[in-house]
Amino acid sequence: MIFGLDLTSPLFWSAFGAIVLANIVLSGDNAVVIAMAARTLKPEQRGKAIFWGSAAAIVMRIILTIVAIQLLTLPYLKVVGAILLVYIGVDLLSAEDDEDSEGKEINGMAAAIRTILIADLVMSLDNILAVAAAAKGNLPLLVLGLLVSIPLIVFGATLLTKVMERFPIIITIGAALLGFLAGEMLLTDPAVTARFGTIAEQTVTFAGILGAVLVVALGTYLTKRQQKKASAN
Repeated sequence: MIFGLDLTSPLFWSAFGAIVLANIVLSGDNAVVIAMAARTLKPEQRGKAIFWGSAAAIVMRIILTIVAIQLLTLPYLKVVGAILLVYIGVDLLSAEDDEDSEGKEINGMAAAIRTILIADLVMSLDNILAVAAAAKGNLPLLVLGLLVSIPLIVFGATLLTKVMERFPIIITIGAALLGFLAGEMLLTDPAVTARFGTIAEQTVTFAGILGAVLVVALGTYLTKRQQKKASAN
């Protein structure tokens, strides 16, 4: 038995597997953001940004999981999160054709890691409940399961950066995903449901679609404006 964990127990391995599986499945959108944030970095910085961004995000997720239920009941938390996701999606999309700009903040490794952390924080608010449920209150098991997930998430993000280089349309899809999540978060905030009641699932989905369109449209507009400004200079 290590740190109160019975490594020979079938219950341990089933719970451990559930945590790892839930974290990997629910971190698919997070891996997209990690890849998008790191794609404009120099090759020697890209791997470091993905690793440290993912590791820091996992540590933050462990802390969040401990207070998840209390956090998700706070009014307007998801509203703020939705606004942040829209901003991040637009910023990452508009950075696509501006990689040569030395002043572009996303080109710095620290900025990329910061973007990863903020996006993971916002998108993990719902995800961590599933992970917490799988852990069944066992904190050492939770920590171990999330830590083991790091290399898998890093691998997924690294693979995505290479795919994005070959198929740039994935960057637009990733930005649209952030907008979709933002729209859904906005209508599921406790303050919104307290005022208007539980929102129908179709309405929440429609809000997600509107969010996706907003992010892509705004990001595309800013990209074209940057291109015109660059050509004028």
